[in-house]
Amino acid sequence: MSSWLKAGLVGGAVLIVLDLLGLIPCVAVVTCILGLLVYIGVGVLAAYWMPPTRMAGTAAGQGAMAAALAALIGGVVNTIITTVQLALTDTSAILSQLPADQLQQLQEAGIDPSVFAGPGAGVAVGSLCCLTGLILAAILGAVGGAVFAGLKPD
Repeated sequence: MSSWLKAGLVGGAVLIVLDLLGLIPCVAVVTCILGLLVYIGVGVLAAYWMPPTRMAGTAAGQGAMAAALAALIGGVVNTIITTVQLALTDTSAILSQLPADQLQQLQEAGIDPSVFAGPGAGVAVGSLCCLTGLILAAILGAVGGAVFAGLKPD
């Protein structure tokens, strides 16, 4: 098994745990920041598991692929969690949190405010976050892998 695949699977498992811990309201702020650190760590782990002599360019590629795999795994789980949460939440409870003038503007524009609640909104939000996370993870994983390979080529 290649180093980036092993590191990506380990990172995906860590991100699943962070996604589940993120269900606790106050802990979600911390897990968001920890998720970014996991992407860097996955890149470092992929470079660490590369056979010596590590070159920064190759390690950056391995780190980017590993972090993207981890982000994909974590993003899919997070999308499922978000979809289930929005499916179980009462639509009126979500809409009551929007200011009245914004609801009125949406209705005047011909948009039904209920599209922001329910499982469809969970899939849309989760997919957007997953795609954004993939890009961010690849960048941070590449940085982690390149820096580690630069510091420890042997």
